[in-house]
Amino acid sequence: MVIVSALDKYGHSYLGSLRQILLVELGVALVLLVGIGYFFARNMMQPVNRLVKEVNTINANNLQDNRVTVTGKDEIASLGANFNTMLQRLSNSFDLQKSFVSNASHELRTPLASIISQLQVSLSRVRSTDDYVQTLNSVLEDAENLSDLTNGLLQLAQSDMNQQASLFREVRIDELLLELPNLINLKQKGAGRVDIQFPEIPDNEDMVTCSGNESLLKVLFLNLVDNACKFATDNTARVTIHTERQQIVIRVSDNGIGIPSAEIGKIFEPFYRAQNAAAVRGHGLGLSICKRIIAIHHGQIFVESTTGHGTVFEVRLPSLA
Repeated sequence: MVIVSALDKYGHSYLGSLRQILLVELGVALVLLVGIGYFFARNMMQPVNRLVKEVNTINANNLQDNRVTVTGKDEIASLGANFNTMLQRLSNSFDLQKSFVSNASHELRTPLASIISQLQVSLSRVRSTDDYVQTLNSVLEDAENLSDLTNGLLQLAQSDMNQQASLFREVRIDELLLELPNLINLKQKGAGRVDIQFPEIPDNEDMVTCSGNESLLKVLFLNLVDNACKFATDNTARVTIHTERQQIVIRVSDNGIGIPSAEIGKIFEPFYRAQNAAAVRGHGLGLSICKRIIAIHHGQIFVESTTGHGTVFEVRLPSLA
């Protein structure tokens, strides 16, 4: 048996050099990976950082003009586009709110100023009984005007609040319309009349039944019929109801002064009144309330009018049939 032992110093030297080379390469690779990762991460986060900086510059004062920059077609660009859409909706809501508050304060100020001025004049000196009665009648008229305005504002607010499906139930539209003559008689103190016609009575009651909020639907038709009675030359609103393609169609017409064609597109705006309607008492809230109620019930409203010959409002509501 021969045992031989030797030391391979060249092999150990090569292994040591290889170990050092591998360690250096590992360090260089880690530095490169960190640098490359930081470079790509920075480039990827740059659009997000720009978006955050632009969003931080937007406030209530410049909401209408400022929008975030959208470039490319990636997820960040989609986020920026959706954010701009949200800003536009917020801007529109703020503009409507400002307009509503401004118009409401103006409309409320007018009857209050009239009441105060009349009372001040009456109290400035001793007057006769007839003068006091005349003043009180005028103040009562202004107070009723103010009451109608506040009720309209309340209905307008309720039409925005009552959008939950849990508040809906089955409502017979024909039965609801039959209540209108008594309601109009009370509201207009016997001055208005309602002529209701139901040419074709369907066999299935679901054809004249819809899912909705009965209180809001009553406000809807009461406003339309009340307007028809006020503007009609004979103080009569003509109401017809029929069914068509799973829809309940209600038409409310009058033979009044009509609406100028140039103003038909504006009549559903809050506080807007046509120029030829200035002599008739009102605040321009009724039709805007009607439009919101119809939108809540997923219905439609159309208007046809000829100046001097009358106006027809057509309401379409989805039926249960």
